Amino acid sequence: MRSSNPDVTTEKERVPYARKRNHPQFEGIRRSNSTRNSQKPVEDKPNLSRSLSDIWKLESKQNAPNIANKDMKLGDSKPIDEEEAEIFTTSKKNEDVHKGYLPQCAASYYKGKLMRDDESVLCKSIDKLNKYLKACKDEIRAGVPGRYLYAVIGQDATDVACFVCAIMYAFFLSMTRNNSQSYVVPIISMKRAELATRPELKWLVKSSGMDEASFIFVDEVELPYYDQFGNLKIVLVNGNKLPAKQEGLKDAVTEIFHCKEVDLQYPMVEEITMARDCSCCTLIAEMFAVSSPEILAGQGFCRLLLAGILLDTASLTNSSCTSKDKYMTTLLLKGAGRFGSNGLYELLKRKMHDISDLKVRDILRREFKKWTRVAGKPNSTGSRLSISNIGMSVIGISLEELLAHEDSAVQKITQFQESEKLRLLMIVSGYYDDSENFKREILVCAKTAELMRNFHQFFDINGTNLPLKDLDKLGKREELKAFEVNDKSTSRRSIERLFEEFGGVVTKQN
Repeated sequence: MRSSNPDVTTEKERVPYARKRNHPQFEGIRRSNSTRNSQKPVEDKPNLSRSLSDIWKLESKQNAPNIANKDMKLGDSKPIDEEEAEIFTTSKKNEDVHKGYLPQCAASYYKGKLMRDDESVLCKSIDKLNKYLKACKDEIRAGVPGRYLYAVIGQDATDVACFVCAIMYAFFLSMTRNNSQSYVVPIISMKRAELATRPELKWLVKSSGMDEASFIFVDEVELPYYDQFGNLKIVLVNGNKLPAKQEGLKDAVTEIFHCKEVDLQYPMVEEITMARDCSCCTLIAEMFAVSSPEILAGQGFCRLLLAGILLDTASLTNSSCTSKDKYMTTLLLKGAGRFGSNGLYELLKRKMHDISDLKVRDILRREFKKWTRVAGKPNSTGSRLSISNIGMSVIGISLEELLAHEDSAVQKITQFQESEKLRLLMIVSGYYDDSENFKREILVCAKTAELMRNFHQFFDINGTNLPLKDLDKLGKREELKAFEVNDKSTSRRSIERLFEEFGGVVTKQN
């Protein structure tokens, strides 16, 4: 017979509850604080994922505003508009629903804000990087007195990955190599004015919180001056060849980081790090993760490395993408912010093809490569008979769009050719049409009609894998012609190799 007193419980009713409490799953809950403290400390095994999660959790607790605090005085806060009020309400409701354990890489991103591309990230890691870059600028202005200058420089064509690698690897070396006898400085292998033609770089720099004024561009430092006095050492990153204008400094190259093949023209190289089939940014991120994992807690810092990996691997879809790329992308996912990794990649790609604010000459200069060949034997003064310059620009729009982008676009193209002193300029276009079919076109601007005929004849004979089709877009001008590449699988690299070979033939003819 059940007792009428609610406080009195029979043994039968207590047993099931007690049995559940004895389940091993509740061992940690039942253990007292004193018991827990008396346990032997767990051995601290190197666990990269766990340590970064702890760092992110600590940072989130320190930086996240306590919007659920009921004692908050609304009178102290600034007035908010209806849109912000709606966002605040939505975030508050969602916070009540998701009280469980969510992955740090997801929970810290979704704040109920609207998607915008003007996000700016501030973090301690970026602040530390900015201080280092400013110190580099000051050191260069002072002339690096009494020390070796270690100049970390990337390839000639500075894309996002090369830009990030030069800065990040220099920063890593500064943490491990800087001493009283040497100073490591990143050199960006482009002119400062050219940064305005790279919207994706401008956005990445701004959104990650970097100080653009502290960058050192190749036109802002006289590397030959340091080489002349024997205190220049060059670290070549993400390639095996110096930019064309720095080829005279090849004897100063002492380290090559992340190259696919070794170029024997650099005899003084002491250290070589070969490419491991992964992105260069992946390798650098791994080095930071091993030596200073706490620095990867910064969202802006992660964004820089993540952007390089995503663009190198086409958002992890390239056949060359490795498991290490995927792992480091997951580790750096905090850098994607509210965009997510795919959103960050698409945003950067959209910025890369945004030419709305650029002039024709800026479009041509974005991805421009120039070859200089000297013809003839040196005379008594040491000078040669003639110099032949050819150049190639790569654009991501159709030739029709390029020619319609600006009034007198054809004239702007010829002016660009003259300003670079080119005998032959080739513009390689690769784009998707309205039907999502990939097309590749070529615009050739020659100095003379005879040179144009030689170009056409050379490609007819040697370009068996590169058939050209005339496009009637430029009228009857003999020195300016447009072609369509019939084989859509032809890469820009194969076009570049054939074009460079033609440049050698032209030089010999002179």
